[in-house]
Amino acid sequence: MAMPPRTRSGRTTPLHDSDPRLSESDRIDGAGSWDAIEWTKVDPVSRSIPQGLQQFLLEAEQVIVEGYGVVLVNTDEAGTLFVTNYRLLFLSDGSRSIIGLGTIPLATIEKFSKITVKLPSAPRQVDKNPSQRLLQVIGKDMRIIVFGFRPRTKQRRGVYDALVRCSRPARLWDLYAFVPGPSKSSSNTNPKVRLLNEYFRLLGLGSYQASSRIVEDGSYTLANDWWRISSINSNYAMCPTYPFALLIPNTISDAEIQQACSFRARCRLPAISWCHPRTGAVLARSSQPMVGLMMNMRSNVDEKLVAALWTQVVGIRERRRKLYIADARPRKNALANGAMGGGSESSANYSQSEIVFFGIDNIHAMRESLARLRDYVDTHGAISSDGMSSYLRHGGWTWGGGNLSSMSASVSTLGDSGWLSHVQSVLAGSAWIAARVALESASVLVHCSDGWDRTTQLVSLASLLLDPYYRTIKGFQALVEKDWLAFGHPFSDRLGIPTVSGSDSLPCEFSRQSSTGSMSPVRQTSTSSASQSTSSHAQNNSSPIFLQWIDCVSQLLRMYPFAFEFSSVFLVDLIDSMLSCRFGNFFCNSEKERQQAGVYDACGCLWMYLADLRVSDGRSHVHYNHFYDPSKFQGPLLPPAAALAPTLWPQFHLRWACPAEAQAGEIEAQCRDMAKKISELQKAKDLAEAKVRESAATIESLTDDLRNEKISSSSAKDWGKRSKKETEAIKRAIQSLGCKVHFSEDGDCFVGIENNPTEIPQKLPFSVSEMHDQNPDASARADVADDDYDSPISRVCESLCPLRTRDGGCRWPEAGCAQFGSQFVGLKANFDAFETLSIYDSYFESQ
Repeated sequence: MAMPPRTRSGRTTPLHDSDPRLSESDRIDGAGSWDAIEWTKVDPVSRSIPQGLQQFLLEAEQVIVEGYGVVLVNTDEAGTLFVTNYRLLFLSDGSRSIIGLGTIPLATIEKFSKITVKLPSAPRQVDKNPSQRLLQVIGKDMRIIVFGFRPRTKQRRGVYDALVRCSRPARLWDLYAFVPGPSKSSSNTNPKVRLLNEYFRLLGLGSYQASSRIVEDGSYTLANDWWRISSINSNYAMCPTYPFALLIPNTISDAEIQQACSFRARCRLPAISWCHPRTGAVLARSSQPMVGLMMNMRSNVDEKLVAALWTQVVGIRERRRKLYIADARPRKNALANGAMGGGSESSANYSQSEIVFFGIDNIHAMRESLARLRDYVDTHGAISSDGMSSYLRHGGWTWGGGNLSSMSASVSTLGDSGWLSHVQSVLAGSAWIAARVALESASVLVHCSDGWDRTTQLVSLASLLLDPYYRTIKGFQALVEKDWLAFGHPFSDRLGIPTVSGSDSLPCEFSRQSSTGSMSPVRQTSTSSASQSTSSHAQNNSSPIFLQWIDCVSQLLRMYPFAFEFSSVFLVDLIDSMLSCRFGNFFCNSEKERQQAGVYDACGCLWMYLADLRVSDGRSHVHYNHFYDPSKFQGPLLPPAAALAPTLWPQFHLRWACPAEAQAGEIEAQCRDMAKKISELQKAKDLAEAKVRESAATIESLTDDLRNEKISSSSAKDWGKRSKKETEAIKRAIQSLGCKVHFSEDGDCFVGIENNPTEIPQKLPFSVSEMHDQNPDASARADVADDDYDSPISRVCESLCPLRTRDGGCRWPEAGCAQFGSQFVGLKANFDAFETLSIYDSYFESQ
């Protein structure tokens, strides 16, 4: 799990002076450093949990012991040290926040010891300087922590005793993971169901979905043309360290499987771990055969089972296939195991086979190698457990200051640790296996002594190289659960934690065995107050096997940054979660033991926890590799030998001793920051484009309105021209009747009759407007009474209108002139009535 960022302050302030729980002697005056501590006697008093600490505690995490005025020697920072039922927690006095370097889960602690260091006395000093009371804590995650306590107090003893009680529980159920139980967000699901789903995928039966019901009733025994799922180990009676379901050739019966298991160590018979979907080539795993000292013991059933791994192809015509038996051990180790009944196969007994030895060392060599690497990093890092960086080692510039001999010695120390050589051996062996399967379509059987350490490393890493699915986050989980958990890697023994049967063989602490040149003069003069007894190889079976495999995965991720969906941060969080024992996934030594302990129902699930971390940020989460491009590596990864030169894994090996350097080369973080900036720019771009689209829509709307206004204006102009034309036509019509027409400024129309000495009066006694005012309906119709037919108007019609008939009728349409009020007098409001006149324009004289 990712820790808070580590800070290094030159001067810190003590805890709140107003805190009634602190006496004057508990407080630190001046700088919060080692030299500023007042070495006065403090009587231990009972203290309640500070209110500010509650926000940092996890669910069901309880404080057992606390120490005030403690100095983290690595960074020369003062604070308060708490021992809880889950971790050792260091809270800074200055920032009032957790210091990641000084905070470590109890299960991650490999060993711890009390150290007393005598300070040099000043010249002519009568009183002797008090000794420094130190507590050294060594973690399984590459850190060495040293805490300084005040002398003549019981704080260091209280912390030490709490670590003795809590860091090495006698029972599995005393681990912290069982205290809070499964939460809603990190509850465990049945791993048997997930294992069956992976088997279905390998058999090409992805349409089938496993469930708890088919696990219980045993209806999961499906098969394809070559392989089948067997339930012979459903109750773990045949092999207690193998999974409940096995993938085996379908030409081998369960009875033969039962017979073959007795010929392999711990009954771990050859079982299929991965199969090629097209060629039928398989990766199989087992333990060593029990051939005896003379290497002459044989088993016909075992030989038949191994032969079925490469003769099982049906309907495929190709050259004769080959079977490789890869023994992960050095040849001499395999021969030595013959004295205990084990050994290795003979190619004469297994047809079409070739025996290959990889020469990978055992668990004890890996444990000692990591310890030497940890000492090297601590000694030559920027933050060291004695508070001195490599620039100040031995009081001079031994590194970076031109002392070439010390530089060469430092590099030689790294090589002497052997860690990178071991990583390269695992990488080379896995690449060789993957190449045989991919290039030759050959099957490979892998084993070591017991088939659960080096065998698991090689098979799972070769599967990762062959199958792109395992290079995704979901597939990587399936790979770990199948090859590491289901096939019984002894995590409890390798992590040094108890299993269902209990474990009291491990001592509570170990004295530190430092490598040459890894200790400063202060360390070399320190003495341990703990017992000097150390565990022998037979007693101590802890080893960083899984950590080493994850290191190999990180090397592949560095070589092929586009091929993996997950990032290096995901691998670090996975390792931290496994070492902390906060979740139950990696408890016990086998699937059977986890089922007996009820781990799945009693503890939270690591996979669900990591998935919940990714939910908030989605694909931008730090667990995702931003370089991932599955289209570039759709097939197997086959790295050449020249590319298999490993280097230190900065994000894990250097994060405590060289925090700045561990982050400086993290391209993933830089890419992630760039992706965030690009995402922000994309959001700003989308917002700007939305505003542009909105502005364009507004402009288009205004353009349409302007177009409509232009159309309306043009229509108005046309209407005005037409009205003017009609007005002129009406005027000529009226003038043709002998009338004068006058339009006033306010729109009123006056009509007068021209002078006629015989028939026409000089002027009409009314105007159009007056008639309209006196009779509002005149605009619609103003009829002339019959008795007024001899009026001057009538006479005007008779004398001037050529359309007037002799019998008094009118050829004018609808008798327009006879209806004088409607057609002439109502001109002010009824212009539409004269639209019909347009067809008679020829009647009027043009002006």
